[in-house]
Amino acid sequence: MNSKMKRRLIVVTGVIVVVLAIVLAIVGSSGAAKTISVKDALESDLADERVQVSGNVVDNSFATVDGVLTFDIYDPDGGDPAQKLHVSYDGAASSTFGNGVTAICTGKIVEGEGGLELVCSELVTKCPSKYESATDALSVTSLLDYGDSIINTTVKLKGTVKAGTLTSAAESGEPRFVVVDASDASREIAVDYDGALADGISDGTSVVVTGSLEASGAFKATDVAQEG
Repeated sequence: MNSKMKRRLIVVTGVIVVVLAIVLAIVGSSGAAKTISVKDALESDLADERVQVSGNVVDNSFATVDGVLTFDIYDPDGGDPAQKLHVSYDGAASSTFGNGVTAICTGKIVEGEGGLELVCSELVTKCPSKYESATDALSVTSLLDYGDSIINTTVKLKGTVKAGTLTSAAESGEPRFVVVDASDASREIAVDYDGALADGISDGTSVVVTGSLEASGAFKATDVAQEG
């Protein structure tokens, strides 16, 4: 092997070593996080350690300011809602996000202004599927045809989720989704809801919504389920 080929081999080998080092660094930084509870996160010394904390979102604890979502979580299954961990997430939450949803938060524990908080880099939300019979539920057309006579009256509404309208409860000022009449898609009602949506609810899903029509024309929901 001549000297030119040797130099070329050394250069190629060097490039391979650098690439491998970068790959290993990326894999190492995104490796498995330590799974802990909210209680552990608040009581253990885990500063700057990558952790995964699962908890239920405290009702009405969330807000979005300058694109950063903040909320509090507590341990599910008998956990103390008063023992809560503050979470900040610089990203868009999925449409399932809302009061009571199970939030799986991966990131690092830091000392915030109000105490320990989790700076979240990955957020996954989960809510078990829930089904409701459409018996006695009004169609969108029927509800609209009642007019003002049905305002503030608790009813069940059935219809399908209009494509492209699903939002997170954290997106304040926006309806959670729009429901359209299954037989006439031109008839629709915006639905306000701040609870957790089941994973199975997406564009075109048939839903049964419990709540009441407000004077503004929006439907204020207290419960949303898939039609079953």
